[in-house]
Amino acid sequence: MFFDSHCHLTDARLVAEASVVVERARAAGVTGVVTVASDAEDAVRAVELAEALPGVWATAGIHPHMAAAADEAAWERIAELAGQGRVVALGETGLDYHYDHSPRPVQRQAFVRHIELAREFGLPLVVHSRSADEDTAAIIREAGRDVSGVLHCFAGGAALLEAGLEAGWMVSFSGLVTFRNYDGAALVRTVPADRLLVETDAPYLAPVPHRGRRNEPAFVRHVAEGVALLRGEAVEEVAAYTTRNARAFYRLEPASPST
Repeated sequence: MFFDSHCHLTDARLVAEASVVVERARAAGVTGVVTVASDAEDAVRAVELAEALPGVWATAGIHPHMAAAADEAAWERIAELAGQGRVVALGETGLDYHYDHSPRPVQRQAFVRHIELAREFGLPLVVHSRSADEDTAAIIREAGRDVSGVLHCFAGGAALLEAGLEAGWMVSFSGLVTFRNYDGAALVRTVPADRLLVETDAPYLAPVPHRGRRNEPAFVRHVAEGVALLRGEAVEEVAAYTTRNARAFYRLEPASPST
């Protein structure tokens, strides 16, 4: 069995057939899916899907791309949603210095505010970091050591990985691990088995053999296969411990037909 620890079922490319997408995932052995929000409105939609679809949970948060557009009403809405049962984490938050859609100081402030909310509500964080290893690591070390978090779709360097692991955080790998030019194999092997998650980040980053297509949670098996190949492990072993890790990280009960 598999667990897609991070996808975006509310994305325009998936939302219209979200129930069918989740059914396909279940048929492919995926026992759980977390749909991750990008802003307050998206978080509302994510919660609605999670309430309607068995085996789906939601996050509430503001993506660094959206940080500059978030007003106090948006932050209040995130806090309201954080108390709902199907919301299992805050985010995705973090830093994106590749696109810089929000000013960097605003991104950093939003990241710290998510950490404060995580502390208040006792929820883990889902963290995005792109071209921002140094600042992401600094914020984790300065403000994030007393909360749990995951470095999602990890594509950073050794220093960021070290900061996350030292803080007790999880590290999640995506379809990138299946690409021919992937250069992070050594880091994949560095992550302890009890800290490792797999994700699709659907509809983005479809793994080989689906690269170039719309991604979906059913394809998380290929991510697990990629991780298994790089680590010299059986895919069944990777599937078992990443599913166990995801359920522990998001504080979910063991899988059952009704969850």
